[in-house]
Amino acid sequence: MGQSPFEDIAGLDRLVHEPARLAILTALAAAKQVDFLFLQRLTALTRGNLSAHLARLEESHLVQIEKGFTGKKPFTRIALTEQGRSAITAHLKQLQTLLDSAARWQPDDSAPASEGGT
Repeated sequence: MGQSPFEDIAGLDRLVHEPARLAILTALAAAKQVDFLFLQRLTALTRGNLSAHLARLEESHLVQIEKGFTGKKPFTRIALTEQGRSAITAHLKQLQTLLDSAARWQPDDSAPASEGGT
């Protein structure tokens, strides 16, 4: 970790930290697997947006996507891979560490004060 918790934010995994993907991974961490429509309703993402994020997560081996049919009805099931579970767990721990660090942080008195800023 850097000098302040604010500098450490730059070290977050952008693949996981992007808000839509963070929502997807967090939802998947709470369930063994979910179907596409459930995940779409839960995250409030459009079909195309959810599909794009899932494709990115699948390319990165963080989720596994299973497509098939039940009778004539198509289904898509999504689950975290072990790598995905590790990534979201590590990310949430990193966020908690940043939060704890920010709560203890004291500004350096030697830093120049902002002039007339907002």
